[in-house]
Amino acid sequence: MVQGENPHSVEPEEEEEEHELESNSTDSPRERANDEADVEARLLDNGTKHAKSKVPVGEDEEDKTTPKPAKSKKKKKQKSEHDRLMTEEINRLLNESPLEKSVTCGFWIFKGQFYQRFANQTAYVLLYGIVGCVFSMTYAYFNGTITTIEKRFKIPSKNTGIISVGNDISQTLVSAVLAYYAGKGHRPRWIGFGLLTIVLFCVLTTTPHFLYGPGEDALALTSEFGGMPDENATMEAIEEQRSKTLCRLNGGGPECEIGEGNFAPQLLLFVAQFISGIGGSLYYTLGVSYMDDNTKKSKTPALLSLSYFLRMLGPAIGYALASFCLRLYIAPQLHPVINNKDPRWLGAWWLGWLVMGGLLSFSGVFLSMFPKELPRALARRKVEESRRREKERLSLKNKESTEKEPLTAELDQMSPVEPKASFQDMLKTFRRLTTNKTYMCNTLSSIFYLVGYTPYWIFTPKYIEVQYRQSAATSSMVTGTVALAFSAVGVLLSGFIISRYKPRARYMAAWNVICGFLTMAGILAYAFIGCPGNESSVIVNIHDSSLGSNTTTCNSACSCDYVRYSPVCGENNMTYISACHAGCKGQQINSDGRKIFYDCSCIPGDEWGNSTAQFKRITSLDLSLENATLDTTSLSHLESLASGQAMPGSCPVNCWTQFVSFLAVMCCLKFIGASGRASNFLVSVRCVPEKDKTAAMGFGMTMCSMLAFIPSPIFFGWVFDRVCLVWGKTCTNKGNCWLYDPLSMRYTLNFTAAVFIAIGSVFDLGVWYYAKDLKIFDEEVKEVEMQIVQHEEEANNEKNTEI
Repeated sequence: MVQGENPHSVEPEEEEEEHELESNSTDSPRERANDEADVEARLLDNGTKHAKSKVPVGEDEEDKTTPKPAKSKKKKKQKSEHDRLMTEEINRLLNESPLEKSVTCGFWIFKGQFYQRFANQTAYVLLYGIVGCVFSMTYAYFNGTITTIEKRFKIPSKNTGIISVGNDISQTLVSAVLAYYAGKGHRPRWIGFGLLTIVLFCVLTTTPHFLYGPGEDALALTSEFGGMPDENATMEAIEEQRSKTLCRLNGGGPECEIGEGNFAPQLLLFVAQFISGIGGSLYYTLGVSYMDDNTKKSKTPALLSLSYFLRMLGPAIGYALASFCLRLYIAPQLHPVINNKDPRWLGAWWLGWLVMGGLLSFSGVFLSMFPKELPRALARRKVEESRRREKERLSLKNKESTEKEPLTAELDQMSPVEPKASFQDMLKTFRRLTTNKTYMCNTLSSIFYLVGYTPYWIFTPKYIEVQYRQSAATSSMVTGTVALAFSAVGVLLSGFIISRYKPRARYMAAWNVICGFLTMAGILAYAFIGCPGNESSVIVNIHDSSLGSNTTTCNSACSCDYVRYSPVCGENNMTYISACHAGCKGQQINSDGRKIFYDCSCIPGDEWGNSTAQFKRITSLDLSLENATLDTTSLSHLESLASGQAMPGSCPVNCWTQFVSFLAVMCCLKFIGASGRASNFLVSVRCVPEKDKTAAMGFGMTMCSMLAFIPSPIFFGWVFDRVCLVWGKTCTNKGNCWLYDPLSMRYTLNFTAAVFIAIGSVFDLGVWYYAKDLKIFDEEVKEVEMQIVQHEEEANNEKNTEI
């Protein structure tokens, strides 16, 4: 079977090229070669840097008299003719050559004409993007279910942070080595192996559920294990949870949190994350390099942007899957006697991992079926190699040409013979990369950008909640949908613009510099978009129990040390950390059906007990309706009702204008940042020799993991700790931060991030400086090839003149 027998193996790129074929495709190979040399020679007469010294005077004068627009049209026509001849030769080679093993799609019994039709760039890009979508779902799903996992296995938050960086640790250790060795082999098979490790990651993550079950507490709340439907019990659990926030004068406040869960589930989760880093490094480094090597350089930006876009859909789908699974009980086959509003509810956190593992195993098998090299890419490479050898053979006849040697050496660098994989060659490769100024500047730029972006990737929902008093649902919606839309538009638009206009490397590097400084300006703008009302409406009145009884405050007798942060809004329109910290000793439902905390010693009371439009107070009538035997006319009850009152939640603050301004800046930054991804990738893979491309991506991932992904969350965690106002307490030490200072957070976080972005932009300036001779697209490479032909023509003209 030959490749030309199957019409479905022709790519859209091939169809476009075939559409340009004309009737002269029947010319003999010698005539085609002569025509091609003729076209290239004519093209090179149009003012190259060598033409002034060697072209005869008559020809030079003729060129000077030629109008520039006419020359431009002639040049485009000649380039089109050159592309036509190139396409014709590629198609002829595809039709006449037998199907080689390196371009055969499938393996074992999964081979044949049906599978071979998918051996094209379109099928690969779509499948690669879909796999990336599912892969990115796993990280979003993990973040969406981690609180349920912590509750089920009693995992403290600090241990969760260690578990979540397991994949970064493995990428630091193995990315560079794996990328080097796997890049020398069958890349789709290695990608398939990497996806199988991600499937193992999904299986290991869900393993604790099957080893330890739903847990005794969860089983006790099902009808099969003796649980009885009791609405009162649910309400008692809710009320018990809420009553822990009240002031208890006789002690009995909430106890400190002690004990951690079993260590084995935590170890399994860490190992799973570690393994996922191995698969992720293989997917990202090999997948993109395979795409770039098997497509025309002019089509790479558009295809790369399409794969980025598909990958961006993953987090949104992952969070949606997490929401769906957590609505199901942790043991779906059982019948819980509580609903998902009960604080004791545990969702089926493990279910989504089975779904994603199945999708990845299925798609991983198909991705590994792609050949080592796509048929059309191999044919194109053979044609270009044949032409290069022919030009080199011609150049040997004209040794007196003094400038052809460096050009030939440049062409040799573009298509070198790859050595076999070895440890010594790997060290030489990494040494070449570290001495490549363009590559190192680009890598260091990426590292500083990643560090600067880290707090916004991790903490944007929390930042919006703290700064602008928006709900968690609104914050997640903004970051997961609105920002995603602008990022997607930026990626797609930039990819298609680069493919259409084919800007030079220096223009792309300049755009990256502009993106960097615009991003820095936007982050500095964040620092000045604050909500003044939010920053002055919180009262932090924590009694320091270490001072003993010498200092008496309004809540010193309330035992609030271990009360969780649950803000309440006093009738004085100020927010307190909790009802306990506000000194509230009772709670009641008012006539509007809202819960009100009363007898609050830290909140100034209203002598007349008047309600306002914003706050409806508890009255003696409300208490008597609740308890008919209660004497609401007693002095103690009248005093308690005269004291300050509060309602659950923070006091409303109008930060909508500032929030919209923040959202507008954020969307602009998402668009700008995404528009630079394709150009940054192209510069990073074109600034290294072709043989070092995959190793360069792996080495870059190792550097980014080691210097950005692992230390930056720790660093910004320390920055956040510095602006904490209220810390929680545990039995052994302080716990998580309950409340941040909005003003200090806004300045410290944004100014610190802007510094890192600015340093990254400086390194991008270095990339711009060193990328002046970098070639991105096939057309630029062809110009180098044509210069050799020009030298041969010039040498022949000189000989003819001498004769």
